[in-house]
Amino acid sequence: AGASVYSASTLARAELPDLDVSLRGAVSIARRVQDPLAELVKIDPKSIGVGLYQHDVNQKELAGALDGVVESVVNRVGVDVNTASPALLTHVAGIGPKLAGNIVAHRDENGVFATRAALKKVTGLGPKAFEQSAGFLRVRGGDEALDSSAIHPESYAVARKVL
Repeated sequence: AGASVYSASTLARAELPDLDVSLRGAVSIARRVQDPLAELVKIDPKSIGVGLYQHDVNQKELAGALDGVVESVVNRVGVDVNTASPALLTHVAGIGPKLAGNIVAHRDENGVFATRAALKKVTGLGPKAFEQSAGFLRVRGGDEALDSSAIHPESYAVARKVL
């Protein structure tokens, strides 16, 4: 559900400018096999079809509730900061569209992040945004093993004592 909505979207045209609508839809479906969450966040949740009577309820309240669910799921699963798209990063607590773009631009210019702490070098990612988002961002295969976990950097000392 939603592949046709994505394939005709501005985001799809930006990501896959050389493909026609049907091929963009096919790429979206294939990407869902690799990383379903990363692909599904690119689609308005209402387009997926959340229920028979979704059009009979207050649309503003529905949109708010669905956006909350998407953010909750993204934060619960966590996001690999070295592979995430701006569309996925935008759903991490503490990260908006501009900061998500800055993270990807920094990664493109400087290479992958070796640690969560390296995120502090991203333009616009201040102490509060780092504090809010760090526990939801993952750095897999980096210099700090705990960076690939849901453990917040504030709790690393306690985690090391337990380990």
